[in-house]
Order: sequence, then structure tokens, then C-alpha cells
Amino acid sequence: MRRVKNMSITRSLVSVVDDDESVRESLPDLLREFGYAVRAFSSAEDFLAADCIDQTSCLILDIAMPGMTGPALQQELKILGKEIPIIFITAQRDELVRARVLEQGAAELLLKPFSDTALRDAVNAALA
Repeated sequence: MRRVKNMSITRSLVSVVDDDESVRESLPDLLREFGYAVRAFSSAEDFLAADCIDQTSCLILDIAMPGMTGPALQQELKILGKEIPIIFITAQRDELVRARVLEQGAAELLLKPFSDTALRDAVNAALA
């Protein structure tokens, strides 16, 4: 399991990739309350360029973003050989997209707005 050391406490790193600034501000705060270390990115390209891919234990990823979409990042990570559990988040109810990302290995897809409990349960399951 990938973990980040912080003041002698080892915590799993959850990376959040979403083009919505309010999501990038609120989700990390909530995830920190759950005890996780968090990094947030405004695009898939920014995440790929970061130095934390190998430390990321779980990726929370928006489906629809400008530039590289969430599913495209999922495929790119597979090509790179990076096995990171992914929880997709989206405001659009589309069962075909849901089925496709889950079939491609996503741990979960949460519909916005989702509850704190649903997020915590999804992250815990992805890290188990």
C-alpha cells in the first residue's frame, strides 16, 4: 500500500482530480477529516505531470473534464502500468458510462452530490 509520512504518522495518499474548484476545495478537507493525506489537481494532465502518482493509494476522478477526461486518464494509467484504485465522480447519470468505467476496473462511481458516508465507504473499500 502506498502511504505518505506526515509528522511520524503514515497516511494513505488520496489524489483528487476535478476541474470544479469547489470540489477541489471541499473534498480534500473532508478526506483529511477521514484521516487521509490529500493532493488535488485541476486536470488529468496536471496529475500526470505531478510527482505523486507512485505514492497515490486512491484516485478520486471526475468523469467529464476539459482536455483529458477521467476515463482517458484511467486508460493512460493502465498503459503506464499504474494500478491505482479509482473512484469516479460525476453529476451525469449515464448507465453506459458507469458500466464502462466499472468494467475497466474502477472501484466505484459516485453521483454528485454524494454523502460523506458514501465517499468514506468508497475510499475504504478501494483501499481494502
